[in-house]
Amino acid sequence: MTPPRTAGYGQPMTETASRIDLLLSTLNAADVGTLDSIRAKLEQVRQELEQMGQAELATRAAETIAALARGDVAEFKRGRAFLQSKIGHLRG
Repeated sequence: MTPPRTAGYGQPMTETASRIDLLLSTLNAADVGTLDSIRAKLEQVRQELEQMGQAELATRAAETIAALARGDVAEFKRGRAFLQSKIGHLRG
C-alpha cells in the first residue's frame, strides 16, 4: 500500500492541491504542440479555474488564449507565466 501524496511537511495532499498541480502541469505543457493543442490546454485551465471559483484567473486565461489567437507571443508568454504564478499561490 502506498502512502498518500503529501503537500509538504507530511500533510496529506488535498483535492484542491491535486487540482492545482494538474493546472500547473497543463500550463507547463502549453508551450509545446500545435496552436490548436496549446489553445485547448489553456481552455482546459480556464474551465477548471471557473469551476474552482477563480473568475479573475479564468478571465486572465481567456485573455491569454486571445493573445495566442492574435499571434502575440510575448503577451501569451506573459499571461501563461502570470497564471502559473497565481495558480501556484492558490495552494495556500
